[in-house]
Amino acid sequence: PTMSSFAEAPAGDAAKGAKIFKTKCAQCHVAEKGGGHKQGPNLGGLFGRVSGTTEGFSYSAANKNKGVTWNEETLYDYLLNPKKYIPGTKMVFAGLKKPEDRADLIAYLKDSTK
Repeated sequence: PTMSSFAEAPAGDAAKGAKIFKTKCAQCHVAEKGGGHKQGPNLGGLFGRVSGTTEGFSYSAANKNKGVTWNEETLYDYLLNPKKYIPGTKMVFAGLKKPEDRADLIAYLKDSTK
């Protein structure tokens, strides 16, 4: 299987996802609700939110205009190749090629951004 969609992805492991977040995301993002913005926006309340709408963060026009609602499916696609998913995004992150890594990270985010 290509695991090209979240439905086909392996079950995520939040503990592994926490490590991925620490090494790949924490430099620019705070996961917990109410945390500040860094180079990237705070990710609290991420699930169910529309791209480019977090208050107090200056998003690229591309991110605002994409108007995608973040959930497991959209994040799984986005995190594979952010610049392809949102051409013009300011996020300087190449993406996570491994389906397992994306599933783990999403499991962690689901928990930590509540």
